[in-house]
Amino acid sequence: MGTESHEAADWAAALTGDSAAFARVFDRHRDRVFGQALRLIRDPHDAEDATALVFLEAWRKRASVRVVDGSVIGWLLVATNHVVRNIARSTRRYRAVLERLPKPSIDDEPDFSDAVGTRIDQGARDAKVREAFSRLSEADQNVITLCVLEELTTGQASRVLGVPIGTVKSRLSRAKSRLAAHTSVLLDPSTSVTGGVK
Repeated sequence: MGTESHEAADWAAALTGDSAAFARVFDRHRDRVFGQALRLIRDPHDAEDATALVFLEAWRKRASVRVVDGSVIGWLLVATNHVVRNIARSTRRYRAVLERLPKPSIDDEPDFSDAVGTRIDQGARDAKVREAFSRLSEADQNVITLCVLEELTTGQASRVLGVPIGTVKSRLSRAKSRLAAHTSVLLDPSTSVTGGVK
């Protein structure tokens, strides 16, 4: 029995509430889900949280998860993009609240966390590519994740996303163009980011 056959059997069992079968699916895909989350948010703790949320959603919505070629990895990766977008939105709200708090007095001990975070995120090119990716619509992120990053075929992506193959191909072409445009704007120091690509 191949890997896909094992996974399909495990997923069928998970649909009936078999948590041990679901755990095997988790073990099989957690590293890829974590890798996709880490690729997008670069913080291991947030990526761990995202991974947990993705599998929680997979368990909660297991009856509606799409199985493609005996695997749920496509659905999990699309769910990862969605969860990361929600985490990013929550983080922006949290930072906005912090910005409204009174600034500490000069006598307060300095907080080095921002400097450390800046140094960790100094992979400037990677950070700009991540930013460019985050500017894409969720549909664009999903098709890039499935077809480019995870190298699923357009047929597999079509079944994961529930759209025709032609739609996947056209979305992929447009998403690649948009990503290239966003990336070139962010990487070109002579271009103003505020006047960037729409």
